[in-house]
Amino acid sequence: MIPTEASMDALRQAGDELADATVATLFERGQVGTFNTLMRYVSTAGAPLPDGLPEVARAYLEATAAPPSWVDWGEMEKARLFFADNDVHITTALSFAAMPACYLVPHVARLLSATHGLRYPAKRMAETGQFTVYLMRPDAFEAGGRFVPAAQKVRLLHASIRHHLRREDRWDVAELGVPICQEDMIGGQMFFSMLVLDSLHRLGIHMSTEGAEAYFYAWRVVGAMLGVDQDAVPKDLDEARRFLDRYMLRHMGPSEEGVLLTRQLIELYEEVVPGTLFDPIVSALVRHLVGDTCADWLEVPRTSWDTVVKAVPRLLGVLETVEDRSPLAAWALDRLGHLTTVFELSSLTRGRVMHYAIPEHLKKDYGVSSTVSPKRRWSPPPAVLDLP
Repeated sequence: MIPTEASMDALRQAGDELADATVATLFERGQVGTFNTLMRYVSTAGAPLPDGLPEVARAYLEATAAPPSWVDWGEMEKARLFFADNDVHITTALSFAAMPACYLVPHVARLLSATHGLRYPAKRMAETGQFTVYLMRPDAFEAGGRFVPAAQKVRLLHASIRHHLRREDRWDVAELGVPICQEDMIGGQMFFSMLVLDSLHRLGIHMSTEGAEAYFYAWRVVGAMLGVDQDAVPKDLDEARRFLDRYMLRHMGPSEEGVLLTRQLIELYEEVVPGTLFDPIVSALVRHLVGDTCADWLEVPRTSWDTVVKAVPRLLGVLETVEDRSPLAAWALDRLGHLTTVFELSSLTRGRVMHYAIPEHLKKDYGVSSTVSPKRRWSPPPAVLDLP
């Protein structure tokens, strides 16, 4: 599938009919508060739904309680093992490449700024990290797993943002399309899959083609559960490259919100990194992974670590050689990676469980600008230079 301007324009006008209808009914009946309160106690798949839950919400939760029928569970297990083997690298790529990429899309940066209070800038990162960890657990889709309820709530959260912006006439649909439209949802899916794989490659991580394809496949399943149109979404890594390239060329550029969110992200991770000596490595990693042009748009500071970070692939190559030659070292490094991920998530959540509640209102000073600027070792598909 080769995306065209016309097909992308069509995706900008499409939302999520099931979730949108559910949220609209909850707001019309004044039941959002009841839903949020009761759903705090529904955090695992298969748990009985609480008494008093609005009927429209109950119907939605029952309709979305199972993953798509086409899921290949063997492929999902490969994805889980790929994550377990690379969790600290994937977490790094999500934090320092995928999230800044979101900030490079001005209207997406505006949405993130509007829906997450400045007093708790870790919220978005905490939600994303927790969501990914839930996805990659062995019981993710089984009774007792936490991923399915999280996906159901995130889908409603997206629908509630669309509801607020359209109801309050604070979004230029003609210019920007439907808020959190299908194009943006697929773009986000590409950031957390294709762009993460690109970043692992840039870091020098050795990945098998099988592992990379499985990781991408897992995010296809995630997209389906979040209401992404499966007729429009890329089906493989080559299609993903084409979609991601076109999406970024259509929308990426500088914005005040992108700069602010990036500054918050850098400050947040400087707090996570012990001491102050290594603080500059945060900015250096972002710049290394997104490139100088994008880093300048986001006003990522230049530091003395910018050159040092370029040696990271060599260091990781040494560690992977040790890991390949020693089962004990492989176990120790995997365990260290897991503990690092857990520590990072714990720091971001501040010990809390993120509940993905439906926001009952957005920031009052919200605004939108329509001004935008454009088993063998796996290697990313090349950039597409001749998009029609």
